[in-house]
Amino acid sequence: MTGAFVPQVSDTIPDMLAPRVEAAEAWFNHSTEAAGAVFKVTGILDPVEALQGSDELRLILCDGDRCEQRSFRVTESSDAWEVTLSEPIFLPEGDNPQADLDPPPGVRTGWLDKVMSQHAFVVLLFYRGFW
Repeated sequence: MTGAFVPQVSDTIPDMLAPRVEAAEAWFNHSTEAAGAVFKVTGILDPVEALQGSDELRLILCDGDRCEQRSFRVTESSDAWEVTLSEPIFLPEGDNPQADLDPPPGVRTGWLDKVMSQHAFVVLLFYRGFW
């Protein structure tokens, strides 16, 4: 069988990885990469690799309409976690990266309820999983 490797995506973070994932999320939210947004980790790609000793975490981070997959190196130092982006993205100042991943299920359920209560009707446009 030939073909590209398809990463396994899990929306459940294994307990053993939770401290590293939280450190990566906090670091990302305080970095210029977040562009002032507050992201939440909504998934992890190939968690088995990280559980087997890899210091790389491939996480899916979402904030409202923007979801991204980012790779982090998270290593434990003497008193804290050391976090860096594995693949830094260079953008012109003020530009946000394009959302490369479809949002995970359930991310906007609260948004739709809020908007429905404010308007007589709502038109949803679906395009490749985005709305």
